[in-house]
Amino acid sequence: METYLRMADLPYQNYFGGKLSAQGKMPWIEYNHEKVSGTEFIIDFLEEKLGVNLNKHLGPHERAVSRAVTKMVEEHFYWTLAYCQWVDNLNETRKMLSLSGGGPFSNLLRWVVCHITKGIVKREMHGHGIGRFSEEEIYMLMEKDMRSLAGLLGDKKYIMGPKLSTLDATVFGHLAQAMWTLPGTRPERLIKGELINLAMYCERIRRKFWPEWHHDDDNTIYESEESSEGSKTHTPLLDFSFYSRTETFEDEGAENSFSRTPDTDFTGHSLFDSDVDMDDYTDHEQCK
Repeated sequence: METYLRMADLPYQNYFGGKLSAQGKMPWIEYNHEKVSGTEFIIDFLEEKLGVNLNKHLGPHERAVSRAVTKMVEEHFYWTLAYCQWVDNLNETRKMLSLSGGGPFSNLLRWVVCHITKGIVKREMHGHGIGRFSEEEIYMLMEKDMRSLAGLLGDKKYIMGPKLSTLDATVFGHLAQAMWTLPGTRPERLIKGELINLAMYCERIRRKFWPEWHHDDDNTIYESEESSEGSKTHTPLLDFSFYSRTETFEDEGAENSFSRTPDTDFTGHSLFDSDVDMDDYTDHEQCK
């Protein structure tokens, strides 16, 4: 379920439910009886009211790039994830869906909700245009978006550099679905295989902002696409000792492949830790 925030000064509360804003949108907030809907308008509103700006360190060019990538994620990548979640992977989604008040009819209720949602997603995807493509074409578009994000992130701590920005909130919110809610699907295999820097990025943010969040699937298989069943390395996610299948960095892979990225910097710190100084790491690499 999507959420809205009801805020009276602070602290705020999350209300999980199906209630929509006056514009029929999610998410939306209510702050001191003033309602605002739409992520972009909510961010602008809170920046003005609370004096907090996660993008103050960004220059004009970086702000433009951030907005362009945000719209790619929200208006394009989002729909490919929705297709995977509610159309192609509907049975697994139904198993994970939690509904209150269903009683003995909870299984039937989940089935009904999932199939109604599937119809809505397919209709809206058709209106958007992306739903008019074949399944393979939709997944091809998804992969291009994910590779673009992986290439933009590179070995940086966050998408726009060493400091967090609102773009990271957007990107994490979408990539987290591929990481933890789409088991066995193509986006999950991609993020935990070839585009491993995106998995490290998600884990870095999860540990920094939700240290109490533990997932049932923390013992995850990380693999590259060329790995055979017998060569897959079973590595606990918390260790991240998975960056090389051959334990060598001499064999360069594809341009946007990060399956051989080392998991520590020159000081021995783990690169998915939230306190890694990426500037020091970059300067050290350039001096090699």
